[in-house]
Amino acid sequence: MSIKETEEGIMENEVEERGDDLSMKSFLWHGGSVYDAWFSCASNQVAQVLLTLPYSFSQMGMASGVILQIFYGFMGSWTAYLISVLYVEYRSRKEKQNVNFNNHVIQWFEVLDGLLGPYWKAIGLTFNCTFLLFGSVIQLIACASNIYYINDKLDKRTWTYIFGACCATTVFIPSFHNYRIWSFLGLGMTTYTAWYLTIAALVHGQVEGVTHSGPTKLVLYFTGATNILYTFGGHAVTVEIMHAMWKPRKFKYIYLMATLYVFTLTIPSAISVYWAFGDQLLTHANAFSLLPNSLWRDAAVILMLIHQFITFGYACTPLYFVWEKVVGMHETNSILIRAVTRLPVVIPIWFLAIIFPFFGPINSAVGALLVTFTVYIIPSLAHILTYRSAYSRQNAAEKPPALIGGWRGAYVVNVLVVVWVLVVGFGLGGWASMTNFIKQVDTFGLFAKCYQCPPPQPHH
Repeated sequence: MSIKETEEGIMENEVEERGDDLSMKSFLWHGGSVYDAWFSCASNQVAQVLLTLPYSFSQMGMASGVILQIFYGFMGSWTAYLISVLYVEYRSRKEKQNVNFNNHVIQWFEVLDGLLGPYWKAIGLTFNCTFLLFGSVIQLIACASNIYYINDKLDKRTWTYIFGACCATTVFIPSFHNYRIWSFLGLGMTTYTAWYLTIAALVHGQVEGVTHSGPTKLVLYFTGATNILYTFGGHAVTVEIMHAMWKPRKFKYIYLMATLYVFTLTIPSAISVYWAFGDQLLTHANAFSLLPNSLWRDAAVILMLIHQFITFGYACTPLYFVWEKVVGMHETNSILIRAVTRLPVVIPIWFLAIIFPFFGPINSAVGALLVTFTVYIIPSLAHILTYRSAYSRQNAAEKPPALIGGWRGAYVVNVLVVVWVLVVGFGLGGWASMTNFIKQVDTFGLFAKCYQCPPPQPHH
């Protein structure tokens, strides 16, 4: 059976399930096209991190900031491509054994298990789940950090309680098929916010006596670099997004296209906010905190809040799937039963967001300790090991592009990614971001009630 036939076989069930009715519900709710996947990738890649990139620029300077964004953007696209190749390989092998994936969402740890065995499954599961757990925590912290700029009557911790309850409603969204309208809206929201930051900073102009002294300390330099690594490491949900496509094989270049669009959001906004405020950003991890109050800013804050809710769903949905599989409820058709089953996943996320409310520094810590392995090192090593024999290379479902030099080129790129990310991302980045993170704990304490809030003004 050829791979094309296999792929058609794989898709038949899904196309039947989709049905031919083009009702409003299917238009808004059932997404599986190439465009849906592009919107999902682009809107999921940049959310709250957009607000912390000017902070990273202040730590590492303008030139390094731009160069590393481009460097990690392409590196992230390469490893997302590897994940997609390994997914197609796993799925085509399983289809040859007549395995049916109706009502079952394939996840990254199952791909590793099928191709490389149980040890790899355990490693993939551990890193992926921990990363997604903290990814969800970061979205909650960001919600509280942002709403505070509109309404400071309540402290950030109280806002975290409120948004934790709101985000728990994502348990009702069955899978990534159903994020069609959300990912479309989400990308519109980040696009608005990025251009608001850019224009507002340029209109505001440079503050009096502005200085751009970065980079001054190695600790800050590598903390900033690791936040950028985190920005372009948003593809821990690649497999689930691919599985939601009618034709997953078309995914391989989508992530690169999404990244190219994301550059138009992250680079101009970070450059202009850093140009306007310079070193003030070192103590303001959230770019909103420096921009003047206006309706435009309030609109950006509200749109980012809605987007964070969507991104919370993106980060949490794979965790819901894992939990459903653990308790044996994954193939249940009832949305209500699955929603109730999923609720225990939200509670630890809520709790962690209240313990570590350090918006900004927590991104870098998660980037160095989790993103490095989850989305850079493990996919590169898995690709090398899956295709180490001549037989597996001959029968590969997807061969590396000639542009990078076929199998040999892919091997070299993979080794370079592993070495670079281990040394710079995990080693230096881990040291810098943990040093910075511990400093935040020492300064503000765990369970900080209002992280980086201005001192209350005395009432006359």
